Amino acid sequence: MKTIQMKGEVIPDDYSDVYDWLNYQYFSPQSISDALTKANGEDITLEINSPGGYIDAGSEIYTELMEYQGKINAKIVGYACSAASWIALAADHVAMSPTAQMMIHRASGGAIGNSSDMKSEYNALDQMDKSFVNLYAKRTGKSPNEIYQMMVDTTWMNAKTAVENGFADEVMFENKEPALVNADGSLSVKPEMINKIKNLLHRDSNLGKKTNDVSKPIENKEEQPKKSKKNDFALLLWS
Repeated sequence: MKTIQMKGEVIPDDYSDVYDWLNYQYFSPQSISDALTKANGEDITLEINSPGGYIDAGSEIYTELMEYQGKINAKIVGYACSAASWIALAADHVAMSPTAQMMIHRASGGAIGNSSDMKSEYNALDQMDKSFVNLYAKRTGKSPNEIYQMMVDTTWMNAKTAVENGFADEVMFENKEPALVNADGSLSVKPEMINKIKNLLHRDSNLGKKTNDVSKPIENKEEQPKKSKKNDFALLLWS
């Protein structure tokens, strides 16, 4: 049985170069699609430790898993929050470490513009909430009203509570003594940072396309210290 790692944040494919450069853990629709292709219909295990992430990327991954022909087992070894919670529920069987956590909440976003723009954003978030309510209700057997209230309350569940509420099927290592864990569900790279980092990442390749004037004499023979890309990155973030 193959194991697919789902560690870190759920991100769109287009953000992967930024996360690679920053050496942050992530998984994306393409990375999961590639892993499923290699599994070739064999039974698989999803090893999950994720704070969640972007809804559109999570939806792609959920759909890919639901369409997979082999049996899927999910092991939540750290935490499965937000988008990662319903990605986990695409599995046929969900097991949680006794120290793991699952969290569900309402969709969130933001809008800038006039009252029509605000109304459109409200409608989008409301429709997302209804989708998640339906998904959780179908899996757990709870009523949509119960699920919606849990989302409103931003409900955290340990392994035992998740099993009692129908979000997980079993607690791993029930006869062993658990250890304590901590969790933080914030995203490491904010959306507004992505373009700034991309400009920095691809700056060198763009400079390489320019024609250099080799006829000019070198004014200063002392080699100037090279600037660190990560120092440039820090300046960009604060600009």
